[in-house]
Amino acid sequence: MAQLYYRYGAMNSGKSIEIIKVAHNYEEQGKSVIIMTSALDTREERGTVASRVGLSRSAYVIESDTNCYDMVQKIDPNASCVLIDEAQFLSKENVLQLAKIVDELSIPVIAFGLKNDFQNNLFEGSRALLLYADKIEEMKTICWFCGHKATMNLRFHNNQPVYEGEQIQVGGNESYYPVCRKHYFNPPMDKMGK
Repeated sequence: MAQLYYRYGAMNSGKSIEIIKVAHNYEEQGKSVIIMTSALDTREERGTVASRVGLSRSAYVIESDTNCYDMVQKIDPNASCVLIDEAQFLSKENVLQLAKIVDELSIPVIAFGLKNDFQNNLFEGSRALLLYADKIEEMKTICWFCGHKATMNLRFHNNQPVYEGEQIQVGGNESYYPVCRKHYFNPPMDKMGK
């Protein structure tokens, strides 16, 4: 039976490389996969899922007005799996469309994304996925500063932690660190920006 999965993790937890790996595993067996990503992710070329290890895949772009259910019906209503990158940027309506793909088309959907933003608030997409996903799994990574489990994303600018501002600022290692709670509130200033 198809299910809606939400796999979340802090920055650098391997979400994008996992999408590429899962897609490869399906395709190696001759199965069709649809990869989608948010239009808000502008770190790489538009419509690209890219991992920090250098691997990338083309993806269909989810715009603010995209109906994910309709898109999957047009691309391949018999796909074996739908994989979503940057799922935190989805709207609640997009997440309900993903649930409809599972429930009406019997296609498993695996959504990958951050759970919380740099202020430790849920994104709209992550909140909806926490409510509607059949299975929720944490992808673990370690704190940039100490090696404990990272559960938060610390934004920084000019080697200073940032705790206020717009929720969405697309970036990678130049703007964010995965951190534990202790180092979210008290980052070692001598290690910032390194």
